[in-house]
Amino acid sequence: MNEIAPLIRTYISQNMLFNGDTYPYSDDASFIDEGIVDSMNLLGLVTFVEEQFGIKVDSRHIVPANFDSISGLVAYIERTRDKTD
Repeated sequence: MNEIAPLIRTYISQNMLFNGDTYPYSDDASFIDEGIVDSMNLLGLVTFVEEQFGIKVDSRHIVPANFDSISGLVAYIERTRDKTD
């Protein structure tokens, strides 16, 4: 999680919150409940994850458990990368 979470925080801060490198939420905060990610931003987040971490996100994996918080997303990326290593 050490190298993954900061990259996700920065991406969201710059591309969705438009406030530089400041991510003002906890890593467990819900993207949906906090209004951080909408459906259009979700597509960008999926593309970012694929390009940044070299994984292919299957559409059936785009669910709240994987894509609704920094913590959930980090866990998903780690699980997916472990399967491809």
